[in-house]
Amino acid sequence: MADEVLVERRDGVQVITINRPEARNALTRAVAEGVAAAVDELDASEELRVGVLTGAGGTFSAGMDLKAFLRGETPAIEGRGLCGITQTPPRKPFLAAVEGWALAGGFELVLACDLVVAAEDARFGVPEVKRALVAAGGGALLLPRRVPPNVAMEMLLTGDPLGALRAAEVGLVNRLTPPGGALDGALELAASIAANGPLALAATKQVARGSTDWTTEEGWARQAELIAPVFTSADAREGATAFAEKRPPVWRGR
Repeated sequence: MADEVLVERRDGVQVITINRPEARNALTRAVAEGVAAAVDELDASEELRVGVLTGAGGTFSAGMDLKAFLRGETPAIEGRGLCGITQTPPRKPFLAAVEGWALAGGFELVLACDLVVAAEDARFGVPEVKRALVAAGGGALLLPRRVPPNVAMEMLLTGDPLGALRAAEVGLVNRLTPPGGALDGALELAASIAANGPLALAATKQVARGSTDWTTEEGWARQAELIAPVFTSADAREGATAFAEKRPPVWRGR
């Protein structure tokens, strides 16, 4: 498992790399357990502010490893979805750095991320219908929330891939980079996020993600519950003090 998922820390940013380039980073049980353990560490750590998920060898992920599937393995974690993140994404901001292909389950991992940085030659796809299957790992559920419904429907019903340039045009990709530069681009974006208050980041993500399922009235009530601890935190006082004193803030996460 340690070989198939690499985890490192870079100045408050956790980088998770699916490391099966010989199999186009296809998802096995070991990969799922490694990614799930890494995001648990991300959420539990006081030092880590943002996570970045990527793939080794110029490919993000081709999806579920069919050979492993035939052996009875599944890359889903019970109650948490693919690699432990499609049903229960990390509490902290989570980015995808995409090179090459992100297909099927690999693309569903991208949809579990909050922001996407992709190389200009990257490609995204949900080809399940071509095999008489359904993109049940989050593709059919989450894609219509990320791109215009007609674009999502075309991808889901044809199974044809979407290039990175078009993906950026429809809002799926936040930033484009030259080929080979997706991770550096994601780390740059992650650093700008990690510079902000960690409590505020987590609460903001929770409100923004939850709002799609809340009524307007419920949204205001739920937001009030989530932000109250942030506004009374030591970090909130530090943010105001640092601004008044014209210095960088020192966040404590409390």
